[in-house]
This record gives sequence, structure tokens and C-alpha cells, in this order.
Amino acid sequence: MTISDILGADRVASGVTFTSKKKALEELSNLLALGQPSLSAHDVLSSLTAREKLGSTGLGRGVAIPHGRLAGVNQSIGAIMRLKHPLDYDAHDSTRVDLMFGLIVPQTATEEHLKHLAAIAEMFSDEAFCARLRSADDSAQLHALVAQYTPVH
Repeated sequence: MTISDILGADRVASGVTFTSKKKALEELSNLLALGQPSLSAHDVLSSLTAREKLGSTGLGRGVAIPHGRLAGVNQSIGAIMRLKHPLDYDAHDSTRVDLMFGLIVPQTATEEHLKHLAAIAEMFSDEAFCARLRSADDSAQLHALVAQYTPVH
């Protein structure tokens, strides 16, 4: 599984500005639901916020991976946003978040869910790669960077 398998170019937003974590999650939900007739942004948001109530998905170093499971989803769906102004996200290291990768997986896809989360977390643990994401010129370049990412083993 590569991250490019779950991230379409239409589900990338770069340089966006939000006033709150809630507003950022709403936009991420809109991106995740894009092009998915069986999926409503409201249901995606409910899934993401339910997961956030269990504990912040802010990984630290300015990165968050909001994620959830939904019935009616046939395959994993990803979306990424680079925020123009970092948000307070209740991350464990108290660092404000400017990179968000949203993930929705089928309700019963426990193993798939964990594999995707591990791959995304590994990508974001590469500080040099995160720096390239933060300096991407636009959404197209942000998508290209993620789509071409190969893990450093």
C-alpha cells in the first residue's frame, strides 16, 4: 500500500486558513467526502470528531492525522491539508498543527486501518520530508510530493 493509492489530487488543499480545529476538521471532512456519493461530509466529521474525543490525533511536530471508520465506505480514503497558519490542536507536545492528513476506512477494516496509519505516521516522522511539504508552492506540488513519497528504511 502506498499513500498515493488513497490520496487523489482533488483531496489536497494547500495554504488554507482556519480559525479553529473544528473548522479545519470540517474542511477535511469535505475533502474526504469529495467524489464519494455514498459518503456525506457530516458523517465523516462525526467519525473524525468521535475519534478526537478519545484523544488528540495531533502527533507532534506540527502534524495531525485525524482518522475514523465508517460503514458504507468500500475502500480507504485520504486527504491532506497544509495550513497557512498553524492551529492549536491539543497535540501531546503542544506544538500547533500545520499539516493534517485525514483518513477514513471501512468500518470493518481494522488491519487496513492500522497499516494506513502506520504508513502515514512514518511519512510524517521524516522531518526533511515534512519541510518539503511545508515549502510546497501549491496543492499540486503538495500532492506530487506525497504521491512520490517512498519510505526511508
